[in-house]
Amino acid sequence: MDETDADAATGTLCTGVITIASDRGLEEDAAGETVTDLLEADGHEVAVREHVNSDHDTVQSIVSRLLDRDDVDIVITAGATGVEPGDITIEAVEPLLKKELAAFSELVTVLGYERVGTAVVGARTLAGVADGTPVFCLPGHVDAVQLAIEEIVLEEAPSLVERAGYEASDADEEPTDANGAEPADGGA
Repeated sequence: MDETDADAATGTLCTGVITIASDRGLEEDAAGETVTDLLEADGHEVAVREHVNSDHDTVQSIVSRLLDRDDVDIVITAGATGVEPGDITIEAVEPLLKKELAAFSELVTVLGYERVGTAVVGARTLAGVADGTPVFCLPGHVDAVQLAIEEIVLEEAPSLVERAGYEASDADEEPTDANGAEPADGGA
């Protein structure tokens, strides 16, 4: 990776943050505030912050709209990911993803188990790439948001943004590892 690639991998990310909850508004949105505070403390920007009720079509529409924006590098949702009937975020966002990042949910589960034990079984998360943009769906609980953002998203999002945005027009410049070697799988 040359110096400009390294800068891109560690640069400022612009994020679209959506909180999904029918029982509170933006003013009482501790999860969304936590996402915003953690991102900004790490030098990133929040381009858009919205709150919506737990409605499948509305959530899907807003996430899709954020994916179309040029000023949004990643999308983070918080809320409506549990097992209650109104928890529809996963179902609304999953069809938008071209590639799912299954290890994200597995890692959140492992880290969550270390903190809260078997209660983590009722928490669902999702991550993937849609239209070249990483998307992370987090629970609406502040501790779960903090865990996922601090332990995973802040560490991996810059690299995911860079790799997800690699376009076919860049094919003459195959992605390389930190030592400049092509990946063993030939970049596929």
